[in-house]
Amino acid sequence: MKLFKRFLIIFILFLSYTFICAFSYASSVSSDISDNVFRLHIIANSDSEEDQNLKLVVRDNIINYMKEISSDISTKEEAIDIISSHLTEFHYIATQTIKDAGYDYSVKLNIGKFDFPTKEYGDISLPAGIYDALRIEIGEAKGHNWWCVMFPTLCFVDVSSGSLDDDSKGILESNLTDEEFSLVSEDSFAVNLKFKIVEFFEDIRISLANR
Repeated sequence: MKLFKRFLIIFILFLSYTFICAFSYASSVSSDISDNVFRLHIIANSDSEEDQNLKLVVRDNIINYMKEISSDISTKEEAIDIISSHLTEFHYIATQTIKDAGYDYSVKLNIGKFDFPTKEYGDISLPAGIYDALRIEIGEAKGHNWWCVMFPTLCFVDVSSGSLDDDSKGILESNLTDEEFSLVSEDSFAVNLKFKIVEFFEDIRISLANR
């Protein structure tokens, strides 16, 4: 009986150590990745079908404009600078899109740091964490949100195939270390588990912060 208890204690300690190491590693890499990524976050007015469809039209027009002004961007800092200098244009595009669709919702734009869950973009996975992002709130902003990555240009995933183009992957790879890029592009149970551990603790932190 004593031998079994000792074995159980050692097993629990081993699991705890493995869990902590996995979390520490994934959390560290997650933080490094977020330092090189700029995201887009659009929140619909409500969860009605009409408002959700409107959100997607706003998304398409915003991304199309981003394509026009971001062809020469090679760093996150450049992306933030050019988006910051074109906020008026982004606001106009969103507002005009909403008006053309027959709605009078207000639009609120903000560049800041926001919480994001683990998200897949084609064959690339980004861990949960706090990321710099352009947030666009439509109307009361009480509906489901939509997010993507404005830099590197993971917003421009081919929706028909679910894959990223080589240029987007190349930019992402050049802005991450070999280890980080390998982690986000590797499709394995171990990687997904590490990201889920990070997301689990991020959810707890967010829940406590909102109390």
